[in-house]
Amino acid sequence: MPSASILLAILLWSSLGVVVRLAGVTEVVIIFYSSLVAAVLQAVIITALGWRAVLPEKRILKYPALLGCVSLLNMYAFYAAFRRTTVANSVLAHYIAPVLVALLAPFVIGEKVTRTIMYAILLSSAGLLVMLGGFTLGGDDATGIIAGLVSGCAYAALILLARVYAPQLHPLAMSFIPNVVITVLLFPFVREFPVHALWSFALMGVVHSTAAPLLYYWGMKFVTANRTAVLGYLEPVMAVIFGMLVLEERPGVRTLAGGSLIILSGYMTLRNGRRAQT
Repeated sequence: MPSASILLAILLWSSLGVVVRLAGVTEVVIIFYSSLVAAVLQAVIITALGWRAVLPEKRILKYPALLGCVSLLNMYAFYAAFRRTTVANSVLAHYIAPVLVALLAPFVIGEKVTRTIMYAILLSSAGLLVMLGGFTLGGDDATGIIAGLVSGCAYAALILLARVYAPQLHPLAMSFIPNVVITVLLFPFVREFPVHALWSFALMGVVHSTAAPLLYYWGMKFVTANRTAVLGYLEPVMAVIFGMLVLEERPGVRTLAGGSLIILSGYMTLRNGRRAQT
């Protein structure tokens, strides 16, 4: 079923924080090698399907290349958050993205900003301040939460770009070309090959960067955007659960309170979008 396909993709993505933490390598290293594995695997799949049937014309190659650059910023900031604070802090800060999408949509795809959207923005901002402990910043937790917020901004840009370019691109091309761009951009900065983390590169390349996107894109062909977004809010819940089970993390009161405000703001945004369509 399409919804089950999306849920499975979300379940796979929600384990990402645990894998990044257990890998024990820098953001550049884990992004480079996992993207390389994904690019090689996807190249094999595309070869089997036929390159001409998947890859876009040269004149629009710049679009997935741009997606690759934004995706690199998103992953780097997200993985940096995982390495500096809890999985809960990282994912909940990252999930300011839906609210940012609603705020930026009028300038990118011509959607209106409503009063509900403005309330949602204020609510999510309050949630971030609660998680950060007010305006006093400092320590790894604050750094990690800010990195999660940066990744949320990049993810919002990624969503908007994908909405614009998706009709012109094959789902495999939307994944393969960005992975190639990321690999090329990071190659000059990689000086090590950590054998102990090979399992994480293979797992992330196959599961998080190939299987999950393909499941997600297939499900989106049959499931409405609003329903897909609602299902997406299971990711922070599952990520917190994975962090508790595997890493023995216990979210604090500020994390739960601030994260709840962010999730509520996202729910308000989705409800507003659903009403606008009816």
